[in-house]
Amino acid sequence: MDLTVDAYELGTFRFPEPELEGRRGVVMGFAINHPDGVIVVDTGFGFGHPELDQAYDVRARRILDALAGIEVRPADVTAVINCHLHADHAGQNVAFPNVPILVQPVEWQLAHDTDHTILEWVDFDGADVRPTPGDHVVRPGVRVLATPGHTAGHQSVAVDTADGLVVLAGQACYTTGEWAGDPDALEGRSSAPDQTAYDASIARLREVRPARVHFGHDRETWLAKPGP
Repeated sequence: MDLTVDAYELGTFRFPEPELEGRRGVVMGFAINHPDGVIVVDTGFGFGHPELDQAYDVRARRILDALAGIEVRPADVTAVINCHLHADHAGQNVAFPNVPILVQPVEWQLAHDTDHTILEWVDFDGADVRPTPGDHVVRPGVRVLATPGHTAGHQSVAVDTADGLVVLAGQACYTTGEWAGDPDALEGRSSAPDQTAYDASIARLREVRPARVHFGHDRETWLAKPGP
């Protein structure tokens, strides 16, 4: 099956940490092109939350505009996968009413029981949320992998393509540099609520031997070095 993955930018934000003053982060989204329809992975920041916009100087891009740029129409989208439900990854889920949205049950629970996200951005009229636990097949050639650590219900996506296995890591690992072991890279481990789970999730993503890894907060893509 000839599956492909398109990456696109969904916005930028200002890092709040004093040591990162002046630096901006990026939010990425992905479209998996499948014969059964396009699967969108993450939807970026939403709109209309002044406190969030001011705190992070959010500059969001509308996901339907990003998809139009790769010639994907709303009607082409048959599923949405959120790696987790923080506002920068699930903020425009509302653009996909009545489309199945796949999340881990513990993540859905966190959204409702804690100050985890902006709830109206993920639980809205027309939201077809499908809490599905653990690893599971979404479509032939597309699998969800449970990768807790950044949040208890974080998940990543593995896609079989003609060029090898592509992993959409989400925020299981923050950047290409962190994946590659660069000690000076932006990283997510130090701020992860569960560092043991964070380490285990990166290890299991390595174990599937991806040819390419995309990250939710990095424009760069990690490519496996060719074998001997």
